[in-house]
Amino acid sequence: MDDVPRPPAARLGLCTAVVALGGLLFGFDTGVISGALLFIRTDFGLDSFEEGAVISALLLGAAVGALGSARPADRFGRKKVLVAIALTFTLGLIAAVSAGDFPELVAARAVLGLAVGSASTVVPLYLAEIAPPRLRGRLVTANQILLTVGILVSYLINLGFAGSADWRAMFAVGLVPSVAMLLGTLAIPESPEWLRGRAGSGSASRTKGALGSPAARSALVIGVTLAAVQQFGGINSIIYYAPSIMARAGLPAADSITYSVVIGAVNVVATVAAVPLIDRAGRRPLLLFSLGGMALSLLALGLAFRLPPGPVTNVAALVCMVAYVASFAIGLGPVFWILAAELFPPQARARGGAVCALVNWAANFVVGQMFLPAADLVGEGWVFWFFAAVSAGAVVFVLRRVPETKNRSLADVQRELARRSGPAIADPARTGATPVVPGRG
Repeated sequence: MDDVPRPPAARLGLCTAVVALGGLLFGFDTGVISGALLFIRTDFGLDSFEEGAVISALLLGAAVGALGSARPADRFGRKKVLVAIALTFTLGLIAAVSAGDFPELVAARAVLGLAVGSASTVVPLYLAEIAPPRLRGRLVTANQILLTVGILVSYLINLGFAGSADWRAMFAVGLVPSVAMLLGTLAIPESPEWLRGRAGSGSASRTKGALGSPAARSALVIGVTLAAVQQFGGINSIIYYAPSIMARAGLPAADSITYSVVIGAVNVVATVAAVPLIDRAGRRPLLLFSLGGMALSLLALGLAFRLPPGPVTNVAALVCMVAYVASFAIGLGPVFWILAAELFPPQARARGGAVCALVNWAANFVVGQMFLPAADLVGEGWVFWFFAAVSAGAVVFVLRRVPETKNRSLADVQRELARRSGPAIADPARTGATPVVPGRG
């Protein structure tokens, strides 16, 4: 039984709302640049390389933040790191609003990247640790919902300020949730799982070697694979380049921000639809449904690019893109982050989640940089078929390796992973594994 004391229901909802603002800021800061860059390039006279640097600075900063947040989260606690994340979001946004030239803007984006990457690790971790098993999927999914809402809000803000070309105001809107998160995280309780682990070990420094335990290695294989699949399944090629893809398919793409709003709205609606299903249908069925839908949508999208252009083909391409985004958002999008927070043993939870987030951000960077060159080299159809093959292969992986975690304590999940690791766990002293103790999550 999971015997960790949880916050009362009212406070649990408040903690979730406050901490999930990190997800909203994650989405806002990754999405706002798509519209702001249209006007930044004119104000600062940027060339294509410099435009790419403004975008990539956040992705590279996020990779550093994802990995660098693990040790502080273990040593100082989840709450203190969440406060630091909120402060970093605030400082990064202030720096972006006041940037006077290209280097200052790149530096501001890198600071925001540190906050985004850290939030991608610590926010779902904290939510998973404060939630009772029956609500854990829904609470962690709240982070993903606000992430998609943040992307959609950024697109709407871009649309609202497009007429005035005020890109600084676009960034400034993000200060509202960042300050709210900063004030709110000062009032939330520490993760009970972290407190118990610290009391039991006497020191958070005894996490050394935790990722080497058999159960943690099994969790790491699952987490890292799904992290890579989430990106190499093509989601950010659609999110980042939807207008360009539509133009290549023959659809008018004059109003790129409007197309982005449509994609963002589908992303939000499908993610919200996943909330009641996460803890009812379970993680595995949603993953399988999601990956299957992604593979079929991408297969059809690739075919649309191989057919002669025409009204029917063009509309079919748009429908395939919408179906793909919906399939991703209802399953792989939120479930990856839930599993990254659930699968690892307590002494490896922060570091394991950080490694998964690092792989996710690194793969994000690769896909973002390589999609258009690859499409120019071999054609869009073949690129989408590659994404479809990745998604189809992931179906087999989920069937063979991913355990179901719905309505189970974190301790129960660890025991199953330990059993799946085989006889290597029989002698913890020989393997260096931490013994699995019933009732410990």
